[in-house]
Amino acid sequence: MRVLIVNTSEETGGAAVASKRLMESLNNNGVKAKMLVRDKVTSDIKVIGLKNDLLQQWRILRERLSILIKMHFSTKHVYDVDFGIRGCDITTLREFKEADIIHLNWINRSFLSLGVIRKIINSGKPVVWTMHDAWPATGICHDTGGCNVYKTQCMQCRYLPGGGSVHDVAHRIWKRKRALLANSSIYFVASSKYLENIGKKSALLVGQKVGYIPNTIDTHIYNKLNQKECRQHNNLPADKKLILISPKKNEEINNLLVEVLCNIDKKAPELSRQICVLVVGPCYEEISGRIPQQSLNLGYINNERRMVEIYNAADAYIFPDRSLNIPNTVMEAMACGTPVAGFATGAVPEIIDHKRNGYVANKADAGDMADGIIWLLTEADSERISNEAVSKISTTYSQTSVSMRYIEVYNTANAFKRYRL
Repeated sequence: MRVLIVNTSEETGGAAVASKRLMESLNNNGVKAKMLVRDKVTSDIKVIGLKNDLLQQWRILRERLSILIKMHFSTKHVYDVDFGIRGCDITTLREFKEADIIHLNWINRSFLSLGVIRKIINSGKPVVWTMHDAWPATGICHDTGGCNVYKTQCMQCRYLPGGGSVHDVAHRIWKRKRALLANSSIYFVASSKYLENIGKKSALLVGQKVGYIPNTIDTHIYNKLNQKECRQHNNLPADKKLILISPKKNEEINNLLVEVLCNIDKKAPELSRQICVLVVGPCYEEISGRIPQQSLNLGYINNERRMVEIYNAADAYIFPDRSLNIPNTVMEAMACGTPVAGFATGAVPEIIDHKRNGYVANKADAGDMADGIIWLLTEADSERISNEAVSKISTTYSQTSVSMRYIEVYNTANAFKRYRL
């Protein structure tokens, strides 16, 4: 069986990481899998990249411009939506023609248009589409954000200026998607139970098969190491409680992080003085100077082995984001035996079992999250929590487990390619 995994990027974004891990997993389990991307950055021969020519850059620019116009040139929600108007025709490529299964993943940002997706369907090849967000099940948005209009038909989109209208661009694209899927047979796979629920309730996906398979992680790479040695190797304090965070270019998330850390200082000042906050990523300046604890800027880490050591060095990881799918960083931390504190929103409660392998705080409740961190650092049985975290990942998200489930989906899609699933 030859599978072509299609994703916009090779490495940027959670869907890219998940897609590449799946490709490796499938190849390790007897399936010939390749990855087709618009943005290739490595020399991996199993990953095919499109030529980054002027035409492609113009296509991306035109798509972004059309969104900006509909947004009245406001950038507030410009990355919350995609129109799927322009894209690259991948059906002419040799890799496409050779594939037995076409596995779509995150294909936005002018990689595949709705017209190209129609060509893929019309090729007669079985199509599997993994939902890394809600876009395949809605008109234009990646995150429904509590909106339920997608259950009937998208219109009056909350992301559009003034709340859109009955016949806004969200409704027009929703109708195009409905026509596209009307006579197709696509096997949709949600990467979380939260997204599966959205897919099954979507009016667009009525009559389509919607299932759930989580993303995978290589537990041979992400595993438990000696914490003391990891701290020594990375010049991290040996006598501190280390909390790992990865702030984003998102003011709301960063404010929540600051509020959580300030709450820890108010509730447990003595513990707070023992804490050192490890900041990973490019947004240290958004946090530094606003928190009472000592902090260390680790910057952007692109070395996988070093990141494993950082996870192992930490006593806890704070994940304040809302995530529709199972977050890769949460899986990575838990695979290394590091408990995670997250909010009860999106798919986060699917992976973190409250007070068993981590802590699930009430949605956007910084005080409760602070209580969770204090509990993890002072009261919890750290060895038991750590082992439970490792066990959850190894039994649910291992390469073998996930790849076997996908192989079953591929076989089903192939068997029923001439019929509605």
